[in-house]
Amino acid sequence: MPQLQDPNFARTVVLLCDFVPEGAFGLVLNRPTDEAATGMVRLDPPVEHGNDLLLHTGGPVEPDRGWILSGEEPADVEHRTIVPGLFLSTSPILLRRVLETRPAPRALVLAGYAGWGPGQLDHELSQSAWLMCDVDVSLVFDTEPSQMWETAIRKLGADPSALQTSHGVH
Repeated sequence: MPQLQDPNFARTVVLLCDFVPEGAFGLVLNRPTDEAATGMVRLDPPVEHGNDLLLHTGGPVEPDRGWILSGEEPADVEHRTIVPGLFLSTSPILLRRVLETRPAPRALVLAGYAGWGPGQLDHELSQSAWLMCDVDVSLVFDTEPSQMWETAIRKLGADPSALQTSHGVH
């Protein structure tokens, strides 16, 4: 929502992966960097003939930690199904596959994540700081990052220009 003033989350679309009493974990989906992931990721041996998939900023927490969101279920590597057609992994084997596949596969490579302590996200939700909707795989992979926030809000049936800022919410 517009009243969420934290610059880490202004106009972001966050994929909420865990929301439990101990806290919440998510990945910002619409913050690509200007750098190809192949040039930013350190693998041994290095990726020599990679693709042009951009590295995304997944959030402000642990920016050196990497995540892979894949549109195809990864074979032979540890992963987690977020929803059908959307899989999360930290596997270096999968990371190499994603970065070396040409053309680039239906995937995002992200650095960092968004995290909330116990009750923190619950409080922000009670203050209407976030809008929530079901995960839409086409939004994740088929929508330009610059259009993702507006597209997500419109999928909820709202007009982004009609959203109001209220005081008292950070």
